[in-house]
Amino acid sequence: MNNQFSFVILTYNEEMHLPRLLESIRELKAPIFILDSGSNDGTIAIGDKFGAVILTHAFENHPKQWDFALKNFNIQTPWVICLDADHTVTPELKKHLLDFSNDKYQNVNGIYFNRKNFFKGKWIMHGGYYPFYQLKMIRYGIGYSDLSENMDHRMVVPGNTIIWKDGYILEENLKENNIAFWIDKHNRYSDLVAHEEVERLNQLRTQTVKPHFWGSPDGRRAWLKQLWWRMPRYVRPSVYLIYRMFFQLGILDGQTGVTFHFLQAFWFRLIVDIKIDEIIKQQKPTVIVNNQKHDSPIRFVVSFIVLFVVFYYFNIFYFGITAPGGHYSAFLNDHLNYIRWLREGLLNVSAQIINWLGFSAITDEYDLLVAGHGAIRLVYSCLGLGVISFFAAFVLSYPKRWKSKAIFLITGILGIEILNIARLVLLALFWQHRGIIVFDQHAIFNVILYIIIAISLYFWVKHDDNQIANAAN
Repeated sequence: MNNQFSFVILTYNEEMHLPRLLESIRELKAPIFILDSGSNDGTIAIGDKFGAVILTHAFENHPKQWDFALKNFNIQTPWVICLDADHTVTPELKKHLLDFSNDKYQNVNGIYFNRKNFFKGKWIMHGGYYPFYQLKMIRYGIGYSDLSENMDHRMVVPGNTIIWKDGYILEENLKENNIAFWIDKHNRYSDLVAHEEVERLNQLRTQTVKPHFWGSPDGRRAWLKQLWWRMPRYVRPSVYLIYRMFFQLGILDGQTGVTFHFLQAFWFRLIVDIKIDEIIKQQKPTVIVNNQKHDSPIRFVVSFIVLFVVFYYFNIFYFGITAPGGHYSAFLNDHLNYIRWLREGLLNVSAQIINWLGFSAITDEYDLLVAGHGAIRLVYSCLGLGVISFFAAFVLSYPKRWKSKAIFLITGILGIEILNIARLVLLALFWQHRGIIVFDQHAIFNVILYIIIAISLYFWVKHDDNQIANAAN
């Protein structure tokens, strides 16, 4: 029998996963302890078959379940490895564990394993999900379960930790091939997270792990969570999705991976934000923000979507009726064509700046030509009307005084077009188009704009968000 470490496993109706995990650790000959939360399938029988010590305890949340397990099993080894039933110890990790000796790690109290996460059978390689280090092996009697959060569960150890970067746990989650199962589970999780965040607003919870961006993997996550908790609700899911998709390259995970990142980074977080406001309203039915009632999140979301659709498609419709074709209106084109005015304004201002810089630029209705450099054509997608539609819909939907909305809206639209002019000037002077290169500068510019808008909205909303928190206290 292995006297270096034991396995502690949490289960609930895991007859699909548990055999795979127990088979993967059989060769290690380590003691196995299973804490079950009331399974009514074959989970207990499977644990008995592999010689596991089994206890049952009603489930409240993961941190408390781990706390109960570490305090109630009679563990005799100096180390314990804490796993969920849907984990699998891979050959790489098993090799580390077969060679493991407590004598080699006298100055270490915790070991991080690398994790591979699967969604609907696909390995999620990007979006911050690989590598992903978790403290899974702790010195028994020193490490403990962090009770400061309701859903995210982690072990905490004082003293030194190390990371096994080339060893990992393979997490398959076969039940999550059914999207209804995934949504139902995360809907329950959103209740836990929403209540936890409200408790933080009321200063009833503090972080156990010291936030430090350059610290351990858990310290870095604690630092990022502090940043997350300070961000305004309803804005942060969009910011997080953009960060996951583009900065952490989640878009490279393909259709299945993009679906996962959308659900996990945006949908789940948006549901949490909605539930947070519902809880706050139950605690204090009327919350005043800038002398007006704080609208329900559902009303805000619906208003935002409706306004965005109206603005976005009205611009497309208006572009259609002011361009020669089946529904062309000469009167609107000659007297009320704001799209042409915007295009000509962007071209003329860009040409003037280029001339000020010492170059020679001329324009016509659609084109900007710089002598010795080339020409760019300003099509509809260059005008930024889609981004402006998004920005205007958010500002007009958010519950603030109309004066504040008007000032921020006008300033924001001017800022967007100033950035657009800067883009046109740079493209006209420096962009050398080559047919063999696909360079979608519109998409890149729009991503940058959305990031800037998200940051601007954060600071605009932040004051109101703090007032809501103070009122809830």
